Amino acid sequence: MDNIALLKALFLGLIEGLTEFLPISSTGHLILFGHLIDFQSDSGRVFEVVIQLGAILAVCWLYRQKIIDLMRGFFTGDVHAKRFAINVLVAFIPAVIIGVLAVDFIKQVLFSPLVVASALIIGGLIIFMVEAKELKPKTIEATDVSLKQAILIGFVQCLAMIPGTSRSGATIIGGILSGLSRKAATEFSFFLAMPTMLGAATYDLIRNADILTSDNFINITVGFVAAFIAALLVVKALVKFVEKHTLRVFAWYRLVLGVIILLVF
Repeated sequence: MDNIALLKALFLGLIEGLTEFLPISSTGHLILFGHLIDFQSDSGRVFEVVIQLGAILAVCWLYRQKIIDLMRGFFTGDVHAKRFAINVLVAFIPAVIIGVLAVDFIKQVLFSPLVVASALIIGGLIIFMVEAKELKPKTIEATDVSLKQAILIGFVQCLAMIPGTSRSGATIIGGILSGLSRKAATEFSFFLAMPTMLGAATYDLIRNADILTSDNFINITVGFVAAFIAALLVVKALVKFVEKHTLRVFAWYRLVLGVIILLVF
């Protein structure tokens, strides 16, 4: 067992958990820090995808009661719960279709430092533009998202397939543009992340099961646990932050990180 590799996996797991739900691109951070610490996983990008499961399970745990209530309501005929579940599913569908069709192109062509840096910088500028509009929210709670809003957020989420865009950043901004409050957009982003990230991780695991060995399985497990713990700390803090503050601090951060990646690579 390579203890140095385990420490690197632990470090990247923490980075994943801390950045996955912030609108700053976990992929950009994993590429940058993976390069700086010279981390090479035998399972390639499977490591990056699977440790996302740790982050998403943290959200499932934190929102477990709301998930249970929604599921109970869905199966007992609660119209409100059914509508919310359908809206999450509708928002999820575009990512499934485009993801399956474009997965090879995305991984072979778009996973480059230039693409990541450009997406970070452009995304930061978009956040500044959206915040400058000072839009008045029409929907305050995530469970009140309409079908039209869900469709818009679902298509915007597909932009996050470009590395460096940030899935959470795209869906939160998409939600704000569609009339959601920052809190509602953030929480809907969390719920949409559940099927999206679980689906992506499962799909990649099936496609790459033959290259998983006991050694890189241990690395992935360490990264998974680290991401889970780190995400637990971030999610609730993010919801509280966006209730009282704009997203401009993340826009500045994206611009700085984008420039750093350009300089490093």
